[in-house]
Amino acid sequence: MSNKPIFVATHPRACSTAFERVFMTRRETLQTVHEPFGDAYYFGPERLAERYENDAQAREESGYADSTYRTIFDRIQKDNSEGKRAFVKDMAQYWIPPNDKPATIAPSLNNYRRGVGTDTTALSPVTTRTDKEGPPYPYPTKAEPGNPTVIPKDLLAQFHFTFLIRHPRNSIPSYYRCTIPPLDKVTGFYNFRPDEAGYLELRQFFDFLRAEGQIGPHAATGANGLSEATNGTNGASSGVEICVIDADDLLDNPSGIIEAYCKSTGIKYEPEMLTWDTDEHHQYAKETFEKWKGFHDDAINSKELKARTHKSEPKSEEELVKEWTEKYGVEGAKIISDTVKENVEHYEYLKQFAVKV
Repeated sequence: MSNKPIFVATHPRACSTAFERVFMTRRETLQTVHEPFGDAYYFGPERLAERYENDAQAREESGYADSTYRTIFDRIQKDNSEGKRAFVKDMAQYWIPPNDKPATIAPSLNNYRRGVGTDTTALSPVTTRTDKEGPPYPYPTKAEPGNPTVIPKDLLAQFHFTFLIRHPRNSIPSYYRCTIPPLDKVTGFYNFRPDEAGYLELRQFFDFLRAEGQIGPHAATGANGLSEATNGTNGASSGVEICVIDADDLLDNPSGIIEAYCKSTGIKYEPEMLTWDTDEHHQYAKETFEKWKGFHDDAINSKELKARTHKSEPKSEEELVKEWTEKYGVEGAKIISDTVKENVEHYEYLKQFAVKV
């Protein structure tokens, strides 16, 4: 069983913070690292996102204007070497240039080589672009064949990757709500960007890991749900088993899904993981989730993860558009609907690999 740092790769609004809270109860063995790479993606000298490109003040005020991909990996390595296993949850898109821009390796990681180990602090000094007065991308570095990310594949190989997805008809309107009044003043996200949905990038990253043999060919579920989906270019047998969690399955059967996930990743499952109603747990969550204000209020205020009383029945497109129009107006409903349609195929592709219990 792999004892590598666990990385839950996901997309925005996938119920991932509720999922994360389960594993925050295992503080004696796990060190959770909450969405660290947005620091570099949005604010740092190697930033890829365009959201704050023309707002230097916002980048400085974030406190992360000097964060590089290397400094974040350094922190994860430190967390993973202090007697606990690191448990990282973050968006795959934070490693991938948006809008199909070609990926080259982040300058701060440009000389990473296998053999250095997970200790990125052992890297030789490199020159990272520190000019904050203009888009830092494209980087003056080379690409790795087939690698859609700005992270060297040898460094990616140091992690045990799992995946969490949610149907875009649920995640997209949830994300949209965080980018309009009144929540936008809390989140600092003042406009909705369809290129931040994250599904395409998650699929690209998933396929890359399969092609490299880092995940698969076996899946975390044995019997149903995979069959022909396990065929393809992932013939290597050295990878950890494929482990994809669907948020709807998680909400319908928390104990079963969490137990299956624990089995796949080598974490000891205990039913008590699903409850965190103590002052200590609440304070820890509040401190951990402070950096992305407004996005995690439900998870912060939660006390447990329990099965919903009624399974979510899919609504028709007409019903959804009507609901979105009532909440967000005609224009908002169209933006949401178009973005959902653009991402359903990527969700359904990943869904075929989802754990079944």
